[in-house]
Formats: sequence, structure tokens, C-alpha cells
Amino acid sequence: MTSPINPNPVTEDDAAVQLKAKRLRKRRLLLRGLIALVVVVGIGWALYHFLVGRWYEGTDDAYVDGNVVQITPQVPGTVISIGADDNDYVRQGQTLVKLDPSDADVALAQAEAALAQAVRKVRGLYSTVHTSKADVAARESAVQQAQADYKRRKGLAESGAISTEELAHARDALTTAQSALAAAQAQLATTDALVSDTEIATHPDVKAAAAAVRAAWLNDQRTTLVAPVSGYVAKRTVQVGQRVQPGTPLMAVVPLHQVWVDANFKETQLQDMRIGQPVTLTSDVYGGSVTYHGHVAGLGIGTGSAFSLLPAQNASGNWIKIVQRLPVRIELDARDLDKYPLRIGLSMDVSVNLHNQKGPMLAKNAPQHPVFSTDVYAQDRAQANALIAKIIHANSGPITDSAQARGAAIARH
Repeated sequence: MTSPINPNPVTEDDAAVQLKAKRLRKRRLLLRGLIALVVVVGIGWALYHFLVGRWYEGTDDAYVDGNVVQITPQVPGTVISIGADDNDYVRQGQTLVKLDPSDADVALAQAEAALAQAVRKVRGLYSTVHTSKADVAARESAVQQAQADYKRRKGLAESGAISTEELAHARDALTTAQSALAAAQAQLATTDALVSDTEIATHPDVKAAAAAVRAAWLNDQRTTLVAPVSGYVAKRTVQVGQRVQPGTPLMAVVPLHQVWVDANFKETQLQDMRIGQPVTLTSDVYGGSVTYHGHVAGLGIGTGSAFSLLPAQNASGNWIKIVQRLPVRIELDARDLDKYPLRIGLSMDVSVNLHNQKGPMLAKNAPQHPVFSTDVYAQDRAQANALIAKIIHANSGPITDSAQARGAAIARH
């Protein structure tokens, strides 16, 4: 029995063509799907950019910065004590380094003795004025007596009662008395010029000696180096027994509650950036789970290359344009810093919200208060003045009131 004949037999070539066509259709579907996906992604990216992305600028070229307060001596000396080491927390006014005060103590004692001597010398000047005034009064009396004697003898000489020689002696005595009076008056003027319109405490000699005491007292106080601000000690290089000179860095104090972030943005990112715009930040130390908040405090005045020691000179034939970066200072929220403290030099990721563009690009107003200050040295002058007043009072003696009264009387005279 014979089998039926297939009216459309499929050859191997036909099967290959059909398989190729099937694969081609599948490839076209995949390509269309990929194109559609790219289009959707492009539309999504465009929507995100125009609705969200273009209002934010970010960079990971940002680092924590802050004040590094250098502790340097103001007087030379030998280190005898160190009060804190690296990473220690110190409070404002706490002793950090002590220098040997022996030389400063000796200089202060010499200045105190010189001030006491100056006060007593000025007291002597007041007494000299009083003596000179009494001498002038005596010379005036002598002149008056000599004038009376001369007038009397002149009348007697005219009547022939006395000789001409006796009249000449009377005239010579009057001339001598007048010369002595002139010399006494000149001496009074000289001594009066040294003390007129002054008191002991305001006399130039006393003020000069008081200034020397003040300088010596300050040098004695400066043998103890204190922390100008509260913070953490870093970069300690000083050692006990080291002889240090003024200006030598001994250590540094870093107040970590006053740090900020310097974010280096490309110049193409700064068109819409303004002072006061809100900023969100993350740190590599804490990761993305901790977010810091802050605001733009200022945009840099120049790029890093412009302020480098050797600025770039681009007037050359092989010049290649490089996109520059400008530092933007970001002030952080103090509450975030208290909860998650940062350290100098840490890396940060920064994102600036550009929606609010009402602020200026550059600061318009001058600072109204000091940016950073300390008052640990505010009492130095008051304590030195108290010491000077004590020395002046101790060496003025009971003659002070009478001497000042005589000085005022002489000034009026």
C-alpha cells in the first residue's frame, strides 16, 4: 500500500529561511523594545532635569575646614610644663604651656623698683619747687630792703650827710639783690616747668616708669600660655626643656563646633548659585544615613590656581582649556554638628538647592561683629594698672596732697 504524497513538501532550505525570518522578527522586537526603553528613559531624564535636577547642583569635591588656632609664645623661655596633648579637649583660659618665669620675675622686680624711684624723684621735684618759691620770696624781701637803703642813702648823700662811696656801696648791694632775685626766679621757673599742671601719677617720668612696669608684668604673665578658645589640641610639637622663641608654633587648638565646608564647584555650576541657598550634605564618616543641613555662606573670590604661589600662565602655544573650580563656603547647622561632630579635612558630598535665587552672588554688607575673637587676655591691662597704682600709692607718702596743692598753687602763680 503506498503512502499519500505531501502536496507542499518542506525542504531543508525552506526550514532555514523560516528560522532566519523568525530570528529576524525577534531581533526587531528586541531592538524596538530597546529603542522604546531609551526613549522612555530619555523622557524621564528630561522631565527629571527640567522639574527637579536643574534646581540642584552637587559635588563630592568638598572638605571640612575650620579655625586652627596656633599657640605661639610671645616671650622667649624654657618650657617647664605642658598641660595638654594631642586630641585632648581644653577649655578657654586653660593652661597649655608654662615657661620658666625666673628672668621675667627679675625684670618685673627691676621695673617696680624703677617706678618707685621715679615716684620719689617726682616728690623731690615738688619739694624743690616749694623751696625755690621760698627762696624767691626771701630774695624779693632782700631787694625791697636794698631799695629802701639806697633811697635813704641817696637823700643823705644829697645833703652831704654821707659820702659818695657809701652811696655806691648801697647801689651795688641793690644790684646784687636784684641779680639774686632774677636767678631765684629763673630757678623757680625751671623747677616749675618740671611739675606744672601734673600730679605724681601723671608726671611724664612716672608714666614712663609705669609703662615699663606694665610691659614687664605682661611679659611675666605671658610665660603661661593659655587656650584662647575651647577646642581640641592638635599638632603638638613642644617638649619639656625646649628653648622657644616668640612666634614658634607649639601646638594648635581646633574648635570643632565652628567648622564649615569648602565645596569646589565647577565654574559651569555657579550660574544660579546664590548666598543663603539651602544645602544638604553627607559625610563619608557617617555614610548616607546621616544628613547635615546648612546654607551657602559665600562664593569664592578666585580659583585655587589664581591664588597659588605660582599662578598658571596660559599664554603658550600648547594651551588646553581646563574647567576651573571655585570654592563655595557652606555654613553648617550647629545642632547637626553637636550630634554628629566632624573633623578637619573630612570628605563631604554636597547638594545645593537653587530654587531661591533672591540672594546675591557676592556679599554686599561689611561684617558688623568680629568673625572670631577671644577675651582671655582682657584682664591683663586691668591687673597691671592695679599693680602700678599700688606702687605709686606706697611711694607717694604723706606729702602727696600738699605737694599736689603746691603744684596747683604754683601753676596759678
